[in-house]
Amino acid sequence: MTVTEPPVENALLNGRVRLRQPTRGYRAGMDAAVLAAAVRAGPGQRVIEAGCGAGGALFQIAARCPHARLIGVEREAEAADLARQNAALNGVEDRVEILTADVAAGFRALDRAPCDWAVANPPFFDDPGALRAPAPGKRAAWMADDGLGAWTGFLLKAVTEGGRIVLIHRADRLADILALLAPKAGSFAVLPIHPHADEPAKRVLVAAIKTGKAPLRLLPPLVLHDRDGARHTPQAEAILRGEADITL
Repeated sequence: MTVTEPPVENALLNGRVRLRQPTRGYRAGMDAAVLAAAVRAGPGQRVIEAGCGAGGALFQIAARCPHARLIGVEREAEAADLARQNAALNGVEDRVEILTADVAAGFRALDRAPCDWAVANPPFFDDPGALRAPAPGKRAAWMADDGLGAWTGFLLKAVTEGGRIVLIHRADRLADILALLAPKAGSFAVLPIHPHADEPAKRVLVAAIKTGKAPLRLLPPLVLHDRDGARHTPQAEAILRGEADITL
């Protein structure tokens, strides 16, 4: 008989968010915090996250945007159930809806109206040969079975014209992300994210506006770690604590 380990509970945004996560498997970290910090949804606006997992980014967005309504879409039933528990744990179940659904099925399958914001931290790999096989509990978070195109296609359908798309991904996929979004979105803003100031960017935060026409903007980088022994730079620490936003 398989015994399922109980989830662990972590505090995010300096304790403003409580998050139950799997004991083994994918755990929310800096990527989720950065994604959430870039969403500035106003009162009455709607935000949808593709592949929300247990809600690491989703509930940080809910805390940062207290008058917005949110939808989380998650394929894995266990993770979706944890996200619903986290909605209750944080007292936001009245404005956060969790749907158990597959991004690959497309946004229209959800039977929901398009939102003002669509965000995602897509799985970083869509080629099983590109990395050593991840642990079973992490596979869904790391491997995009239907390719990055399924995720960008979902995001494009999930927002209204003039709506905002934000995603975080590997820096070496930037050209692919821009090419996939460009037919229906523009006004790109790209934030390179560097582990250290003297190292190449490992991540990029990409924002776009559906039907936007403004020129692409390459923003000053976000550097996560200093060489002086501190765990994070002051800017990264402020993002993790919910004391700073990212303006795109």
